[in-house]
Amino acid sequence: MEPTRLGEIAALGTALLWTATYLQFTFAVRRIGAPALNRLRLTFALGFLLIAHIAVFGIVLPVSQELAGWAWLTLSGVVGFAISDALLFRGLYHLGAHRTSLIMSLIPLVSALLAWALFGERLSWVQAFAALVTVGGITLVVSARQPKSEGEAAGLRIPRLGILFALGAVLAQSLRYILSLQGMKSGFAPLSANLVQILTATTAVWIWSLVSKEKSPGFSSLRDRPAAAATVGGAMTGPFLGVALSMIALSKAPVGIASTLMALSPVFLLFVSRWVFKEPITVRAIVGTGLAVAGVAVLFLS
Repeated sequence: MEPTRLGEIAALGTALLWTATYLQFTFAVRRIGAPALNRLRLTFALGFLLIAHIAVFGIVLPVSQELAGWAWLTLSGVVGFAISDALLFRGLYHLGAHRTSLIMSLIPLVSALLAWALFGERLSWVQAFAALVTVGGITLVVSARQPKSEGEAAGLRIPRLGILFALGAVLAQSLRYILSLQGMKSGFAPLSANLVQILTATTAVWIWSLVSKEKSPGFSSLRDRPAAAATVGGAMTGPFLGVALSMIALSKAPVGIASTLMALSPVFLLFVSRWVFKEPITVRAIVGTGLAVAGVAVLFLS
């Protein structure tokens, strides 16, 4: 298998894992709240990664790697997990799930622009057009899902502020892709890179919890067994397996292509929601899905 194709397949696998993560965390956040979920999911993911790293490499941490790589991945972990998710949850609070997801579909474009501005990475015109088509399809799919009760369920408050939070999450997540790539250039294996990111992010959110004296529950939330199961499952498919696979995608494919394919989760969620929640699939959603699939096909063939 060609390395570029391996990266693209890893990116698609990442999107599938994040689809499962979205479903599990949506259930859990409604029962234990966003701050507790954020800390617990990172903590469980860190435990999974430590066990996996010891099993694969025989050491707890990749202490022999260059300090520069540690610095890039530390920054990536704090920006991409601690800060980005904090902004995302606040965007959801003010804006609602539908419009926040729509704004988050800008991540591939922002990632490609950052890669171009910072490192001179370029996409061909065909690839750039395919990325735009894919993002356009994702936008149509997500924007077609507008439950009437969403605004009330999300606690709609200040839409303009929600837009700013969501855009901040887009920028932070895009920066994570770029910083991760730089960190892995120093010789980090994807599993080791993921471990460093989650370690620093977990440390950051718990320190922030202590410093800010948050009153949200911590491990006591695990008394809610359904929420605990969803939190552990989401930590497995998201920060553990999903992010590890995304590291492979970023190391084997250009940032713009990898991040575009990883942004296909809303498309997969459309069909999962039809199966699980019996939500109708509109003509607009079908057209959007067709555009997204066409964009992915061009990315594979170009």
